[in-house]
Amino acid sequence: MKTILDAPFLTEMRKTTANMYRLGWDERNGGNISCLLDENEATEFLDVNHVIREIPIGFEAQPLAGKIFIVTGTGKYFKNVEGDPENNLGIIKIAPDGQTAQLLWGYKDGGKFTSELPAHLMSHMARLSVDPQNRVVMHCHPTHTLAMNFVHELDEKKFTHTLWEMCTECIVVFPDGIGVLPWMLCGTNEIGEATAEKMREFRLVVWGMHGIYGAGKTLDETFGLIETVEKAAQIYMLTAHLPRINTIKDSEMKKLAEFFGVDYRKDFLD
Repeated sequence: MKTILDAPFLTEMRKTTANMYRLGWDERNGGNISCLLDENEATEFLDVNHVIREIPIGFEAQPLAGKIFIVTGTGKYFKNVEGDPENNLGIIKIAPDGQTAQLLWGYKDGGKFTSELPAHLMSHMARLSVDPQNRVVMHCHPTHTLAMNFVHELDEKKFTHTLWEMCTECIVVFPDGIGVLPWMLCGTNEIGEATAEKMREFRLVVWGMHGIYGAGKTLDETFGLIETVEKAAQIYMLTAHLPRINTIKDSEMKKLAEFFGVDYRKDFLD
């Protein structure tokens, strides 16, 4: 059997967490990632039937029973993942009861998965029902996106429209727009349920005055979604206090979306 440290999905997690920390999106132990693994790929690197220990999830994820995920650990710093993945990451399988995570690898120091795992699993269920290829859920605190929360209306149409105006690529990268939630207590099933409901409609959900959730097919795609939002938010924060001389018109955004063949939220344009 190949060593787990050579697994492509582990390499990608190490690179992604390092990049997110470097960009300032995941200070201290902020942020978390979960990725649904292909069972055939996972079995190349570990025995998926060897359970190290079992950890209660805190809610029932029956539709995901038997699924295998790689998940960042609670209280862990993204800056430490690259150098010590076995302590800071874990690979879990959802038990048949849907209420227990079976640890297959990782959390070597006795730790466990992120406290946001219920919210992640709820979002996974929502996204998989819309697009079976959406295997990644990513949460972080991008600086300019978060700053924008304090000076811009937390309205989905208005928030999305403003970001679409900031960069030509935005309507192409996230044509489905951005869902927005008000401030809610994190680490609860309540915010997980609210996020999952938004995830049926959007791949990106802003948690008011907290951060952002993104979903995608790969770690690269999901990172790129959030990266594009953050760039647009940065441009907005650099220009919001200045007189607007130029902008990307709605008619031009429509041309962009139609040229690139993306299904955009037509009700988000005037």
